[in-house]
This record gives sequence, structure tokens and C-alpha cells, in this order.
Amino acid sequence: MSDSQPSSQPSAESPADSPRPRGGEPRFPDGPSPDPAGSHFERRIRSFQPRRSRVTTSQGEALRTYWSVWGFDIDGKRVLDLDELFGGRGLPVVLEIGFGMGEATAQMAADDPGTGILAVDVHTPGMGNLLGLAGRNGLENVRVANGDAIILLREMLAPESLDGLRVYFPDPWPKARHHKRRLIQPEFLSLVAPRLKPGALVHCATDWEPYAEQMLEVLSAHPDFENTQEDGGYAPRPDFRPLTRFEGQGLDKGHVVHDLLFRRRSGGTSDPSDPSDTSATSGGTSNGTSGGG
Repeated sequence: MSDSQPSSQPSAESPADSPRPRGGEPRFPDGPSPDPAGSHFERRIRSFQPRRSRVTTSQGEALRTYWSVWGFDIDGKRVLDLDELFGGRGLPVVLEIGFGMGEATAQMAADDPGTGILAVDVHTPGMGNLLGLAGRNGLENVRVANGDAIILLREMLAPESLDGLRVYFPDPWPKARHHKRRLIQPEFLSLVAPRLKPGALVHCATDWEPYAEQMLEVLSAHPDFENTQEDGGYAPRPDFRPLTRFEGQGLDKGHVVHDLLFRRRSGGTSDPSDPSDTSATSGGTSNGTSGGG
């Protein structure tokens, strides 16, 4: 359903010609690290499971060309100056957690060059694909972060530094014993709320009905967020979220996609310096049905 499916590169394109570590993914010495935060942060139940797939030649070239310009590792060692990160242009910045192959992210960046998109994932081919799209289309309002979004939120983003949050088609973890791995949970919302400016928009989308119901329940119950819909339900897909190829194919098969649009209330209750326990959540959404665009 999401653009985290394989990219539409020419079939004749070969994998990147570089040394390969165990697991099959190419190694890029000056590119995204396989474990950017190392072992200096606690191990938690994670909401993502990195997919191992080959990086194509063009994705590898994009990583070599643009990673040092528009990419960075989530190491948890510094607090980001988002204005500096986006070139000192005073752009409002939206965090997107899980972008798959990046096609929808690139489209949103092209449609709204006055907004910076901080896009987080753990899938190396997707990072290369998004960087390539940004480079070819001159999208200077995209930055790509590699690693755990929980560490990014907790250690590297200042209070009220974000103008929005987007989580499109995260892994639904459909088995009951895995529901604790779902990203959208009360603890995660308590972590993200202080990093959002009052009035910032939280936009989630999923094609998994039980997860949509859980998202609606936990967002509605959280004191720091309010539904933008007067009836307290789901929202129509806003024009700024592109309809991806894979979403369209799912709709043709009768799948139902739910969008949720909530705003950050003023005077929230969450403490940015001491967030609730986040042991059951983590960032990045990377598997066959997750990761937005």
C-alpha cells in the first residue's frame, strides 16, 4: 500500500558496486551508518524492523553525492538547530517518520518549497532514492535522517521546534502479541508533544482498520491533542498528501485508507525534559507495508 515498495528504477540497473557487509546491504563509508546511535542508548522494543535489500547504482550514487549535504545520522549526541540544518531560511519544519522510497515525500517537498521536511527512516535504498529525487528536482527543503526517531525526538530536537508530524502507513504489527510495537501509542505522543509548536498538525494515515481505530482512540484521549474534525472521527485525505501508486492499487482492491488530523493544544501537559516511558515505542517504519511515501 505504501511507497516503501521497490522503486521504479530501470530493471537493467545493477546493485551498487561497493563492498558488502554481512546482510547484503552495501557499505557507504561516508553515508548512513548501520547503527548510528551505537550502544550508548538503552535497547527498547522497537516499532521498526530494518529491511535488507540491495541499493541500486543510482541510489548508491545519490548517497555518495548528497548524503554529506542533506543527510545525517541520528546519534543522539547533539541538539539540532533546525534553522541551520535547513540553510538558515527560516522554514517551518515538519517531521516525517517512515518515508519508504520517498516518492510521496519528494512530491510534498516540491509542492510546498516553503516547508522543510525532516524525513526519518532506517532503509538505506529508500534514503538513496529520496536523495536522488531531491537532487534531480532541486528539492533543497528535504533533509534525510538515518536511525531511530525516538532518539531524534528525545535527544536531538528542542522543545517547540517542529511545525508538524507526519506518520504515513506505519507498520501495523497485526498480531496481538506485537501490538506493543506499534508507534502511535500514548507514550510516544507524550514524547512528541513538547517538540511540537502549539497548533502544529499531527497527520497519520493507515490502511489497517484496527490500527486506525487505535490511532483515533489514543490521539483523542491524549490531553495535548485535539481532533480537527468536528465529529471527532477520521479526516478526508488532505490535498497535500499525495495518493501513491501503491495506495491507489490498494484502493482499487477495496482497501480503506483512514487519515487522522490532530492539532497540538496550547499549554500541553507533557514534560519535554522527562518524557513518559518510551520502552514500547520507537521510530522509523520500514517494512513491506509501512513507511509512507
